[in-house]
Amino acid sequence: MKRLALGALLLTLLAGCATTTELDDTRSRLEDTRRQLDQINRQANTRLTDVETKLSNDKLLAMISELESLKAEQARLRGELEVQGYNLQNTQKRQNDLYADLDARLAKLEGGTPASSAPSGSTDSSAPSSAAPAATPASADYDKAIALLRNRDFPHATEALKRFIDQNPGAVEAVDAMYWLGVAHAAQRQYDAAIDIHRRFVERNPNHPKAPDALRNIANCQRDLGQVDVAKATLHRLIKLYPKSAAAVKAKEQLKQM
Repeated sequence: MKRLALGALLLTLLAGCATTTELDDTRSRLEDTRRQLDQINRQANTRLTDVETKLSNDKLLAMISELESLKAEQARLRGELEVQGYNLQNTQKRQNDLYADLDARLAKLEGGTPASSAPSGSTDSSAPSSAAPAATPASADYDKAIALLRNRDFPHATEALKRFIDQNPGAVEAVDAMYWLGVAHAAQRQYDAAIDIHRRFVERNPNHPKAPDALRNIANCQRDLGQVDVAKATLHRLIKLYPKSAAAVKAKEQLKQM
């Protein structure tokens, strides 16, 4: 009996030992699991922070890129504005020059002989001293067209001059009317039409007092069309054909600035 009791006690102790070991193993596994879980949580938090940072950086980069684009667009628009302002200034200057030249020529026309007795704008002083003949209906129509031009009503002046030329091709004023028609087109920036009219004017009337001016008008129109080299060639031709004309002097000044 004593041996049996001793054996039972030993088994009980062994069972207790086994239970304690299992508990320790379980506790160890739980600790390992907790550590792994903590590690996973830390990794998850780190990744979440990285994602948030990346998203923040992406947004920041997007904003910076958009800002740079806006700056580039602003610089482009500013450049275009400066170019347009420069072009506008040049156009206004050229327009003012055209008006001043037109006014000077019309002033000569007003101070010279009547249109029915001599070509308008003539630079010579050999006009006849006798009284001018009475104005004809054709002369009256020409004067009306010139009055429209003088008042800078270029669209109506263009119509009136063209109508006068069509209706009175043999009139004394028809040649001058053709010249002024080219001027009227140029004043409206209808450069191709002005060039064509002035070119035909010079070809048909190479000895006319306004022929040098017509060539200079052609060069100005070519310049305003961006055909600078062609305009230079026209000015050189003007200087060669009419070296002593006032237009040649102006052409030389223009060439220095081109």
